[in-house]
Amino acid sequence: MSKTNGELMACLKELHLPTARACYPELADSARREQLSYEAYLLEVLQRECQGRRQHRIERLLRESRLPVDKSLEAFDLKRLPGKVSAVVRTLMDGSFVERKENVLVFGTPGAGKSHLLCGIGQELVRRGKTVYFSSTNLLVQELLLAKRELRLPKAIKKLSRYAALVLDDLGYVQQDRQEMEVLFTLLAERYERGSVLITSNLPFSKWELIFKDAMTTAAAIDRLVHHSVILELNLPSYRVEQAKKSKAAAAPAPAPVAVDK
Repeated sequence: MSKTNGELMACLKELHLPTARACYPELADSARREQLSYEAYLLEVLQRECQGRRQHRIERLLRESRLPVDKSLEAFDLKRLPGKVSAVVRTLMDGSFVERKENVLVFGTPGAGKSHLLCGIGQELVRRGKTVYFSSTNLLVQELLLAKRELRLPKAIKKLSRYAALVLDDLGYVQQDRQEMEVLFTLLAERYERGSVLITSNLPFSKWELIFKDAMTTAAAIDRLVHHSVILELNLPSYRVEQAKKSKAAAAPAPAPVAVDK
């Protein structure tokens, strides 16, 4: 390595430009062959650095989001959705609803693919550079309840506020006592018009009093969620049941040939 290359490597290391440090010799050789200008060469090196940084940021955001990596939109069969729902899902993928602080509420029968769909949308948001946090509603409520007992609930909610989108899975399975309901309501109230909430639920709004315990709190929670929201209905056959039937049919032995007397 020449003295110049050594000094260049040291400068790139000090400036924390690892991708540029790795690719500049190869790109320099290419630039000489193609007789690129200094500016064109520099642009190509810096574009590689920016691309690498974007990719590393996306990988970091995906890890922090706790989104299940296997539940992507690529692995979700959008053809199962009604046409109107599919069209809405495609518009959600651009992430503009997060900038408007809108919510997404997905209702439907068990196994319809509600969780998979929202996780897939969450991954698309991350790829667009948005911060997302995924949790089952029950687990997050327990964490907030513990924070309340330890007198650090405001701090815990403030920590969640740094995420542009909060994905709460399986709200319908959570039937809390009053203390648990209160921390959930506090979270939803704090995020109102400050950040997006994406929720899956098996329970229609008419049964949410099972969750929030009284009519007034239930109405207040629904009002905050619905005011700026997109609501999707996924009343579809269970995807898991369909897959189990297909697997069973594929594993079934072929019928034995029937002998025919001549």
